[in-house]
Amino acid sequence: MKCKTFILRVGKRISVLSLSIVGAFFLGWSSHAQQPSFDWTPIGAALGKPGTVQPDGVYKISLPRNDLQVKVGDVQIKPALALGSWVAFRKMAAQTMVMGDLVLTEDEVAPVMGKLQDGGIEITALHNHVLNESPRIMYMHINGHGDAVKLAQSIHAALVLSKTPFTAAPSPSQPQQLDLNTKQLDQILGRTGKINNGVYQFAIPRAEKIVEGDMNHGAEPIPSSMGLATAINFQPTGVGRVAITGDFVLLANEVNPVITALRTSGIAVTALHSHMLDESPHLFFMHFWANDDTLKLAQGLRSALDRTNSSK
Repeated sequence: MKCKTFILRVGKRISVLSLSIVGAFFLGWSSHAQQPSFDWTPIGAALGKPGTVQPDGVYKISLPRNDLQVKVGDVQIKPALALGSWVAFRKMAAQTMVMGDLVLTEDEVAPVMGKLQDGGIEITALHNHVLNESPRIMYMHINGHGDAVKLAQSIHAALVLSKTPFTAAPSPSQPQQLDLNTKQLDQILGRTGKINNGVYQFAIPRAEKIVEGDMNHGAEPIPSSMGLATAINFQPTGVGRVAITGDFVLLANEVNPVITALRTSGIAVTALHSHMLDESPHLFFMHFWANDDTLKLAQGLRSALDRTNSSK
């Protein structure tokens, strides 16, 4: 009888102790969840332009090349269509990750690349996005890890060797409007786009998780706003026509089905390449271009999207 009582009492103590531990865990978790968010202000100051915090927690700084006058055929490209440099920072436990895509003229490539490497920033890709543009434009993808302010300073030191503007464009005094039926585009693509300085944009994340490094050995997840969302941009060119460009983010087995879907709809594939070095699963980025009937192109893009594992 005494033995049974002793066991019962120990059981009660264990139960009380367990409840205390659980309560402390949730109290600690709640306290952690209520901590203030990371202060990104010094990073924006170090890079030379403030950014905005994205829904996935990434701090993104947009640096559109408003200084460039670029044409593809008779289409004057708006910066939001294909000339948008950006840099994105993600705070991790011990350090910060930065990724970016820098829009450069050919003569800017070498000095910017050299300065980035001097500052410990890796170059992960250098290539075209469109064809037959004038002047010729190159796109340099970058990656870095370390102290957030030092990373931002290194990128700024490189970009000042280009003519990249650091001043924000003036905000439009009137609500932005486009010569596009944006609701119809949303319906065709099955997603909701947004107007950005004369361009209607879609950003469509992939459904699976993408990580940097070996997925089995401490890999870090890469949020979609760090360049992992399929980008589709529409710029009206008059009389029911649009210029489209952007890039599909693809797994290897999706590449050729998407090429087929695009070409069937009269959309040119202008580049196929990587943007990163050690992501898992490995991704391919397919850039495209067309200037044609709006609905025809939208339906072709939807056909290509349906061949990818994209989130809805």
